[in-house]
Amino acid sequence: MDDNRVIASVTPSLGSGHDRHGAERVAVIDIGSNSIRLVVYDGLTRSPMALFNEKVLCGLGRGVEKAGTLNPDGVAQALIALERFASLTAGMEIARLDVIATAAVRDAKDGAAFVEAIERRTGLTVRVISGEEEARLSAMGVLSGTPEADGLVGDLGGGSLELVGLNQGVIGEQVTLPLGPLRLMETGVTRQNGLIRLIDQHLESLPWLHKAKGRPFYPVGGSWRAIAKLHMEQTSAPLHIIHHYTLPALEAREFAALMGRQSRSSLEKMAGSRRRLDTLPFAALVFERLLRVAQPSKVVFSAYGLREGHLFSLLSPEGQREDPLLASAADWARRFVRMGDSSLLTDWTAGLFAGEDDNAIRLRHAACLLSDIGWAEHPDYRADHAFLRILRYPFPALDHDERAFLALSAYARYAGTIDSPTTIGARSLASEGQGLRALVLGLALRLAHTLSGGATGLLKRTSLKVSGERLVLTLPEDGSVPSGEAVQRRVDALAKALNRKGDVQSARAQAA
Repeated sequence: MDDNRVIASVTPSLGSGHDRHGAERVAVIDIGSNSIRLVVYDGLTRSPMALFNEKVLCGLGRGVEKAGTLNPDGVAQALIALERFASLTAGMEIARLDVIATAAVRDAKDGAAFVEAIERRTGLTVRVISGEEEARLSAMGVLSGTPEADGLVGDLGGGSLELVGLNQGVIGEQVTLPLGPLRLMETGVTRQNGLIRLIDQHLESLPWLHKAKGRPFYPVGGSWRAIAKLHMEQTSAPLHIIHHYTLPALEAREFAALMGRQSRSSLEKMAGSRRRLDTLPFAALVFERLLRVAQPSKVVFSAYGLREGHLFSLLSPEGQREDPLLASAADWARRFVRMGDSSLLTDWTAGLFAGEDDNAIRLRHAACLLSDIGWAEHPDYRADHAFLRILRYPFPALDHDERAFLALSAYARYAGTIDSPTTIGARSLASEGQGLRALVLGLALRLAHTLSGGATGLLKRTSLKVSGERLVLTLPEDGSVPSGEAVQRRVDALAKALNRKGDVQSARAQAA
């Protein structure tokens, strides 16, 4: 067995819990310097869904820099938490459970003894991974949620900072640095200027870091995500989702510098920062100095990190090449669609969108896959529910404006419009062109479901095309897909959005 591809395997039998499509549940426990987290996923798939997620802040790494040993109170808390996690996963019938330990356990003199205590008390098998492996898995996590990522990945844990260069989805140079907030707190350097010199000394020793200049930077880790959350709060961002939250590099650097100068009392007044009051200023300082040295073009926060990278590394090459957004949307379609094949809608709507690039086709395909998810809701609430579910669900590989496009398309599919108090935030994220395209696609999907009743195979007998100043819906001569007042209304609404006139005709009339 390739040791680089397997972290640890549970030895006791944990049953055979199955979820979607018969996939067996998998779980990862990440033993970090600041926190220990258990995440249970519904299967080893391209876009796994987290069924359970629990974190305990133990602070194992507090004291490693000074004393060289793990924090005793943290060890006690960690063992209790890991006993609970072992019991939970056994009860959940997990087929595979992998346990990963990182910087604190790796660097502490008593790290091996801690691992032995875990195995003795819980039966869990732990793998302590190297800094290089930690960096690689963090980069793979970013790639799992952002295929073709290009630039620099930075994963800040409590004890270390991993930096990895990416070149169009290919992992390049990588390094682990002793710049985690817990470690910086114990260096004995109390003045900010001294910390700046220490951080810069490490960063400026990397000759390859200049390659990040003018390219995106992808931050990973709870401390940096906390900075993103604070920025969302302070700027009243319309959508509070970390993944692909994007800022110009200069704005991110200035905000990090501001956070690094805040007192504890000031941070206490800011929503979302209470759990990391001690470490946040240090994390912000590392963030600001890294942006100063690397000079990226923008900052694209990633909600995917080491755990997701580990699962991604276990997939086959074919599985890794799947589009994660389409894989996730297709799974939703399998679970929520009433009947038929939603992917047929992609071809049926293609004639309305001449000149699309590959990403536009990809987004339209995802919208088609998601177009029937609200059918079981009360009719008065279908539009709102479908809109909010898509807007807020943790789909991978989506910028915020693209997420808004998918949600607006779903709203129009059920409501026939995108103008509503519910959609104000999403409309502010989408450009005028994206908003119009979402409306057109949503109205087309509304028409398609009116024609087929969800049995999308019937659409093969029809066609929808733009012809000059007309929008032409062609129906079969045999009446197997009948017209009617509702169909005409849907055609007219779509035609109006396209600034054309609607025309419903039979296949014979078109041939004539």
